Amino acid sequence: MSEIKYVIKGNPTKGIIGSTLGFFIGFTAVVALGATSKFFEPGLKAGGATDAMIGLLVAMPNLSGSLLRIPFAAWSDSIGGKKPMLILLFMAITGLFGLVLTAYIIYPTISLAHYGLLLIFGFLSGCGIATFSVGISQTSYWFKKSEQGKALGLYAGIGNLAPGIFSLIMTITLAFWGLGGSYLLWFIVLVLGTGVYFRIGSNAWSFQLEEQGLSKLDAKEIGISLGQEIFSNNSLKNSLLKSASMWKTWALVGLYFTTFGGFIGLSAWFPRFWPNLYGTGDFILGELGFSIALILNAIFIIIGSLVRVFSGSIADKITGSVVTIIGISILLSGSIMMIFSSSMIILALIAMVLIAIGMGMVNAGVFKMVPGIVPEAVGGAAGWVGGLGALGGFIIPPLMGLFVDIFDMQGYNLGFIIFVILSVICIGIMIILKKRSSDEYGK
Repeated sequence: MSEIKYVIKGNPTKGIIGSTLGFFIGFTAVVALGATSKFFEPGLKAGGATDAMIGLLVAMPNLSGSLLRIPFAAWSDSIGGKKPMLILLFMAITGLFGLVLTAYIIYPTISLAHYGLLLIFGFLSGCGIATFSVGISQTSYWFKKSEQGKALGLYAGIGNLAPGIFSLIMTITLAFWGLGGSYLLWFIVLVLGTGVYFRIGSNAWSFQLEEQGLSKLDAKEIGISLGQEIFSNNSLKNSLLKSASMWKTWALVGLYFTTFGGFIGLSAWFPRFWPNLYGTGDFILGELGFSIALILNAIFIIIGSLVRVFSGSIADKITGSVVTIIGISILLSGSIMMIFSSSMIILALIAMVLIAIGMGMVNAGVFKMVPGIVPEAVGGAAGWVGGLGALGGFIIPPLMGLFVDIFDMQGYNLGFIIFVILSVICIGIMIILKKRSSDEYGK
């Protein structure tokens, strides 16, 4: 060991700063099309587009953002997260550039003929959302097992703030710079942020050592001497297969589908929900209705994100399972309230806050459990849970749009039946986990 020459850089603090930055700038895509769908909706609906089709459009970034998490997170188990993160961000830049061109060249003559083009650009821009699972893996390898809840809570919670902040900024940019200027600002931020990540992002020590030609065994021994506790001995394929072979992984997928998938789904849906349901009749929001909707959406995102930060630390103390159970109960209560809030906007606002709190708690609890369940294939497990779980963000908005197609305005509230059903399923999942798993599953 004394004859081995190597150079290492970074530390856990710098590691989490880099991975959080990458996720933060990539995750803004969650609200991009949802927040700007009002500009496309008249032209698309004039051509025959349904509310379900609009729901599909605003959810399209979540498709790439969920499915690409699986291979890219597992890939990060093999080589570290920096290269996978940069590739995903570059793909997001490409998609956003397409939206910038659309805004300046095609808009305002958007028609149903452009629907497919918008889907493609939305898909590409959503690749930045997939940085989540890559960053989860990158962060996990930097920290000790006893610090996973706090570290992942900070990483995910701060990263999740991005759509909320972006929603607030868009209330200003859309008013003064219009659609093209808003997209251009997002493009510039994404390019500059990617450049900063390229400079400061770093993989955990063992990955750095392997890049310098050291064997996995030597890299692991040196990593242990430096304080690293979690290591990967898997190729991309093995990481996915090993984590997929564990039934607990799929139980967590179900939980995460409801809460994180639901979180990003509602982040795309709420900019339509508030002005369309409460913008007429006795609840006239006036000309600022859309801006108010973006502000409410930002509040939802920020609450859910901050709760996730604090819940991560709490999960270190009382276990991820307890935090998850409490969160599901709160989510269920908020969802039931939202169903019956059509004539009471105050009740709807309270329900939104409860839903945000519940989702934030469960999201933190779930990823507190991931490293303990598959410590030797964190990237693979994070890929399945984060990828298939986030797929809820793609599936849920079109389903809620279908409720509107069937029940008209009442469908905006009735759509939350989806979350009632999913919450009940999650309760069943936690009961099964408790009965069939050891006490360690919640740690």
